[in-house]
Amino acid sequence: MIKRIGFACKWIDRPDQVEGIKPTDDCKKYNTGATTVSWLNRQTKDVAVEKLWTLVKQNIESTRLLVERVGQLDDELRMVRLSSDILPVYTQHDWCWFWRESDVQAYASKHFKQVGDLARARNVRLSFHPGQFTVLASDNEDIVQRSIEEFEYHADMARWMGYGKSFQDLKINVHIAGRAGPEGIRQAYKRLSPEARNCITIENEENAWGLNDCLSISDVVPIVLDIHHHWVREGEYIMAKDARVQKVIDSWRGVRPTLHYSISREDILTGHCSDTAPNYTTLLENGYKKAKLRAHSNFYWNKAVNDWALTFRDNFDIMCESKAKNLASRALYEYAQ
Repeated sequence: MIKRIGFACKWIDRPDQVEGIKPTDDCKKYNTGATTVSWLNRQTKDVAVEKLWTLVKQNIESTRLLVERVGQLDDELRMVRLSSDILPVYTQHDWCWFWRESDVQAYASKHFKQVGDLARARNVRLSFHPGQFTVLASDNEDIVQRSIEEFEYHADMARWMGYGKSFQDLKINVHIAGRAGPEGIRQAYKRLSPEARNCITIENEENAWGLNDCLSISDVVPIVLDIHHHWVREGEYIMAKDARVQKVIDSWRGVRPTLHYSISREDILTGHCSDTAPNYTTLLENGYKKAKLRAHSNFYWNKAVNDWALTFRDNFDIMCESKAKNLASRALYEYAQ
């Protein structure tokens, strides 16, 4: 069994690139470009369309190169979350017409298929994570509809890559997010396409909706356990043998689950012993703010927390949510070795 450790969205070659990738940096070829609605709206239609076409070609090729690069790593490191901004303004109502043009659809279908074929050939596990404005459990119907459109955008990319055909052949993960809570997810799930329903997972939050809330809908969707979110919300280092963790595993119906791992930033817990796991209650009593403790570190600097996180590895692939991306996931992998 391959026990994967993956990373999210960007490839970097050096730690200083956490702060930004320069146009001349070699790793830029693995990372997507972007534009904004305001920029597009200031241009003539021809100029705006040309820009979008440039980004279509550039971003799908960057994604292909990223999957190819990940496919050259050790088997246990062949796991990557793809960026949500591959196709800019896809669901923006002023510009979504562009993505419905037959030539754009044909290009996306052809070239995303190459990405999917490559991922399957190299045994690279792929996923998406739509942004936090994707609020499927909102009590506002307009927000729910827009969130479904955003989710289906990711499902379109998955479909073009040849995924969404079977349960959890690719993961598209969102939080419960919204006042309607678990019941809101149940209702939104019914409105998703078959491919989207095959891909959707729900993750526990650090605020409103925790692990128990997620487990209440585990009969419908697989649950992604985020152990840092759980620590921030509950102050608990949940154990790998906990009954709740087994329920998470069961929700994946035989597919190997994914776990999300992050830790509070190095520059927040300066001077903290790397051999001792931070105590959440003590940190709050000492004046640390929850919002600061939520933020992700660059690297996995705490050995005690790493040892705990790695106890889940027998049953979960680990998605590293860290600012240093592939550098941090490799370092954790080497530590695990």
